[in-house]
Amino acid sequence: MAKYKNLFDVIVVGGGASGMMAAGRAAERGKRVLLLEKNRTLGKKLSISGGGRCNIMNAESDENILLSYYGKAKPFLHSSFSQLGMKGAFSFFESRGLKLKVEAYKRAFPETDNAEDVVRTLGEYMAEGKVETRLGITVHKMFGSSGHIEKVVTEEGDFSARSYILATGGASHPETGSTGDGFKWLENLGHKVEKPTPTIVPLRTKETWVKKISGVSFADAKITFFVDGMKKMSRTGNVLFTHFGISGPVILNSAGKVADLLHEGVVIAHIDAFPATDIGALDRMVRQAFDANKNKLFKNIAKQVAPAGFADMLVFLAKDISPETKVHSITKEQRRSVVNVLKNIPLTITGLMGFDRAVVADGGLVLTEVDMRTMHSKRYGNLFVTGDLLHINRPSGGYSFQLCWTTGYVAGSHA
Repeated sequence: MAKYKNLFDVIVVGGGASGMMAAGRAAERGKRVLLLEKNRTLGKKLSISGGGRCNIMNAESDENILLSYYGKAKPFLHSSFSQLGMKGAFSFFESRGLKLKVEAYKRAFPETDNAEDVVRTLGEYMAEGKVETRLGITVHKMFGSSGHIEKVVTEEGDFSARSYILATGGASHPETGSTGDGFKWLENLGHKVEKPTPTIVPLRTKETWVKKISGVSFADAKITFFVDGMKKMSRTGNVLFTHFGISGPVILNSAGKVADLLHEGVVIAHIDAFPATDIGALDRMVRQAFDANKNKLFKNIAKQVAPAGFADMLVFLAKDISPETKVHSITKEQRRSVVNVLKNIPLTITGLMGFDRAVVADGGLVLTEVDMRTMHSKRYGNLFVTGDLLHINRPSGGYSFQLCWTTGYVAGSHA
């Protein structure tokens, strides 16, 4: 492998979102770029994100508001986002033929609803600059001394360059190759790295009936969390039932706080499927449905009052009424129990899912050790760090990928 020695201007380690952006940008500047990726394909996590749709960014046009979603990292990000913010990233993809659409909560997706189109667009960007891509090659370590990275050590030999961009991703979705290798290399180089924990993850429930409606979702439901009977917090948004519990944007973004609540006591979540309808109005709606179907069985008309896909569970949870009961025989008190289920579905939260289910894991290189104007390490002048390797908390909704586009572009602009 000696022929690769000192051949490149830039070596990018990691072929995910930030790595592909960084490699493309560096090559666009005329640099000779080598990208090393241990998977057999590029953008593996990208291709499965958003259920295969890829929530490519959050289209919040007010940068001050956008940066507020990154919490304590906000003051560090102004210089990076001034080089490529949301509008710049949006324009980048659309100018390359990937048309975007903006949905609820300003989440942007490809119009095609196909995450593979995002991977393809970035691949074409790299191809324009003649980035050399080596797939299926595992980097074992980075070797540096005296404030300078000298080489990366792989199973196929050593590779050297003037600059190195570390874009291996964090610890979420390890099946895609994000196994936290970059954290170990940074620590070995003397950097301070915060230990990662899965922060944006689904919740596991004690109740196993959720398996029967896995895939069913409530749009704009309200979920309230209680600890030992005391109300702690409420959130409103889409709730998705899974085979192990509950997920969806509102659940993912509540997981960090729920983790804290689990240390306080037993956590019970109550889901209101009709938060915009008060209990009196919902009771009238149910009564009207019952009056119009008096001679039908309860199990056969439940779908007229339940959210789509939830009828069988409504019958199961309304334990005061036999499924075979004729509607005209249902008492006022029993009808109200139906209303109570729709307004108050109880679930016992037993824990958070792990890294394998995490959309985002926190942890990473502390920002005081990075020059955020260029993304270069303050310990190694020719090492640049991007994306999920940075210790930045953020919610789901496109904020993680925006961080990848921004930091990858900045690193590629200065490496």
